[in-house]
Amino acid sequence: MRSPHPIQAGVLPLVASSVVLAALLVPVPPALAADVACSVTYTTNDWDTGFTASVSLRNDGAALDSWQVGWTFPDGQKVQQGWSATFAQTGAAVTATNLSYNGHLGTGASTSFGFNGTKGSANRPPTDFSVNGSACTGANKAPTVSLTSPTSTGTYYAPATIPLAATAADTDGTVGKVEFYAGDTLLATDTAAPFEGSWGNVPAGTYSITAKAYDNKNASTTSNPVSVKVLSGPTIVATPATAQVKQGGTTTFGVTLAGAPTSSVTVAIAKTGSSDLTATPTSLTFTPANWSTAQNVTVKSADNGGALGSATFTASSNGYTAATVTVSEISASTSDYQVEFLKQYNKIKDPNNGYFRKFGNILVPYHSIETLMVEAPDYGHETTSEAFSYYLWLEASYGQITGDWTPFNAAWTSIETYAIPSAADQPGNSGYNASKPATYAAEYPSPKSYPSQLQTGVAVGSDPIAAELKAAYGSPDVYGMHWLLDVDNIYKFGHCEDGTNTAPAFINTFQRGSQESVWETVTQPSCDVLKFGGKNGYLDLFTGDSSYAKQWKYTDAPDADARAVQVAFQAEKWAAAQGKGSDVAAVVKKASKMGDYLRYSLFDKYFKKIGNCVNPSSCPAGSGKDSEHYLISWYYAWGGSMDSSSAWAWRIGDGAAHQGYQNPLAAYALSADAGLKVTSATGASDWATSLGRQMEFLQWLQSSEGGLAGGATNSWEGQYGTPPSGTPTFYGMFYDQAPVWHDPPSNQWFGFQTWGMERIAEYYQATKDARAKKILDKWVPWAIAGTTVGAGGSFQVPSDLTWSGAPDTWNATSPGGNTGLHVTVKNYSTDVGVAASLSKTLLYYASGSGNAQAKTVGEQLLTALSANADTQGIAVPETRTDYNRFDDAYNATTDQGPYVPAGWTGTMPNGDPINASSTFTSMRSFYKNDPQWPKVQSYLDGGAAPTFTYHRFWAQSEIATAFAAHVALFG
Repeated sequence: MRSPHPIQAGVLPLVASSVVLAALLVPVPPALAADVACSVTYTTNDWDTGFTASVSLRNDGAALDSWQVGWTFPDGQKVQQGWSATFAQTGAAVTATNLSYNGHLGTGASTSFGFNGTKGSANRPPTDFSVNGSACTGANKAPTVSLTSPTSTGTYYAPATIPLAATAADTDGTVGKVEFYAGDTLLATDTAAPFEGSWGNVPAGTYSITAKAYDNKNASTTSNPVSVKVLSGPTIVATPATAQVKQGGTTTFGVTLAGAPTSSVTVAIAKTGSSDLTATPTSLTFTPANWSTAQNVTVKSADNGGALGSATFTASSNGYTAATVTVSEISASTSDYQVEFLKQYNKIKDPNNGYFRKFGNILVPYHSIETLMVEAPDYGHETTSEAFSYYLWLEASYGQITGDWTPFNAAWTSIETYAIPSAADQPGNSGYNASKPATYAAEYPSPKSYPSQLQTGVAVGSDPIAAELKAAYGSPDVYGMHWLLDVDNIYKFGHCEDGTNTAPAFINTFQRGSQESVWETVTQPSCDVLKFGGKNGYLDLFTGDSSYAKQWKYTDAPDADARAVQVAFQAEKWAAAQGKGSDVAAVVKKASKMGDYLRYSLFDKYFKKIGNCVNPSSCPAGSGKDSEHYLISWYYAWGGSMDSSSAWAWRIGDGAAHQGYQNPLAAYALSADAGLKVTSATGASDWATSLGRQMEFLQWLQSSEGGLAGGATNSWEGQYGTPPSGTPTFYGMFYDQAPVWHDPPSNQWFGFQTWGMERIAEYYQATKDARAKKILDKWVPWAIAGTTVGAGGSFQVPSDLTWSGAPDTWNATSPGGNTGLHVTVKNYSTDVGVAASLSKTLLYYASGSGNAQAKTVGEQLLTALSANADTQGIAVPETRTDYNRFDDAYNATTDQGPYVPAGWTGTMPNGDPINASSTFTSMRSFYKNDPQWPKVQSYLDGGAAPTFTYHRFWAQSEIATAFAAHVALFG
């Protein structure tokens, strides 16, 4: 099992950062001119005053041990900030020199680098590329393209036909084709000038149209977008549709007609709602001459100091579609960040936007609005414990802003009803034997080594907390969230394989070692009664046994449960400051209970003794607390029998801990906060120890640059193996650069840095713990150095990270300096969720430390995010090259694709076959009915990689709560 993680979005154009580049030319690496044969591809994405350039260098000559690319800007452009090379500029002359890791280029090899720049008088591409002082005659410059139709001033009525046209040129070749897009949907393609197309039967709505030109060498450029609105008929337009007015103040909205009338039109302004809000004038007149000129309506809030109210204003006229604007009063002291939170919150909670499915009166969040989505969840309308925890966070921030804690309590009701298995969903716990909590089965690096045989001869330790948890809460059941649910029952497992769609179905995917990616999983029900799958249901895909009983099994993602505790801690403080502590007390108590059970993540998987475990047979079984490593590990899990007359159950922890899962704020709350301190006999003591151990762990993993390396494990490769000689240790646990998850490496994504550091920053802001500040003081400058924010919503944050070296073996009394542990930013992205998480981290750090730069950059990121708003939230397009894996079958040579053992056959509930020839899609044929599937099919048929604009629930909530965090911290 692994916790959900987002796929990073592609890089959007950026403008200059505050990084100052040396104005000295770096000496040219020695090389003979005759030895150099090369080609350079130079492409840009432009905006008002700046651009992002991507440069690809191919070496067609003798191998190079180092390289320096040079060129001359023709229009006075300036390099501002770059990556994957060292840049220097004198006048118009620029050099880009390799870094230590990418200097060697064999014959035929390529490398790439990029930079953000400012334009000069224009932005023509350079024409004189050189490598190591020799001309690079193979340089390829991308084409130029400009959209000429439609224009933003055009008016269209549904069903509309919109003409498409663009001009395109290429200075060093020919234009091969021009594509026209609405958002990420391909509308038309033309391969010859004049480049034209048509989009017919367009429904009412607002669309962003672009043209994309390709040259004969496949370099491409995308035009600036044009926003087009298609109306349903004669229409009144009111902007904005929602607004806030400070109490005692005024706000305005503009009214126009969508098209020219044949005679004068009178528009009436009517109101429903609060008498404290009034609008003037109450009627407007539009003529054939002024119909497109906005006439303002002023809304005034009565300065009476009363309760905040709201009203809806309707602009209407006979024969026209009316427009409505909802205006709400807010406090006179309200900040702009509070307004932005409310805008984002209202989008997420708008039923028309599709973030939730409603079961009775209970909302369940989807992983994303969009259904065609494969990352950790293998379908967009699944949900995760991560999403539930962010739902709680969203509503806690709403309570902080508004003082209304009803939605916060409703979010916990959703968690308790659907994410935490009920007693009926986990029968057999009465038969749990804490002296033998589970039977050992080794993990393996590849799915092809599964099923893993159960090994009854390997000793396992005892579970030291089961009895005290039962004593504290009066139940043998576990109170934790299962990580993955099928909200729409797309797989048709239903509740415990009954096939019904009356509630989200507990399902699971990852079960087979560190290399199993989402593209290689076989989705199975958490309650396996042997109705679907093969003769043993799905069980014998994962473990080897002589026979199988009907059973259930759940997996907890500890970072999500810890996040819920973290949020409950904040909600407790915010509500208490409002004098409403009793409003959240019941949920806070339940969060404490969840935190008590979360201790299972602090133990070795099979409760073996912590430290230098290098053989499953000789590694001693634990007793008491000597199997507790006190770190928040990747998972804990529990399962049992369906037959209450033959009750048995099992529980496991995990010996692998990742830096991004640690949550010192949760540990602090569960050990020291009056409302959240756990009630079991040793729970508070365990979490107090965990707090200190986590802080040591994070210090141990901090690289020379500041980023935090992967983690540690008590069970090398999941089978208590022997690590390479010299592997550093932390309290006897072995350093692991990528704990648990290798495809892709689990510490590659920068988001695991921001998720973890945000918790540390919150903890530091709340407690002023100097240990947290020491880590933040080093991490924050590193993160800021990799972040740029420009005008018009442009920004970039680190995306993938590359690691080298290792930390020093931990010495608690004399910690090493980790001079041999290094991190490099491999590439950058415009991941809106990560940007919001980083902003939140910087704001909490700034609040605690007074660091002005952190506050400024945090605010700049929020400003950039708000500029990328759409009707459903805040999002940017992303290209999914990994979607070529939809049709991958297992390849024994590459060990890629879904692995099903030879001879194993079965079926999914809809009849999709499962066998050795299965692909990801063949086991999920429902994907081919998705309205977005043609984009993927085109890619599988050899077309361009599809682009999607995703609205992930966690990311949208992260953005909203970042705005709210600014309000909470700075007023």
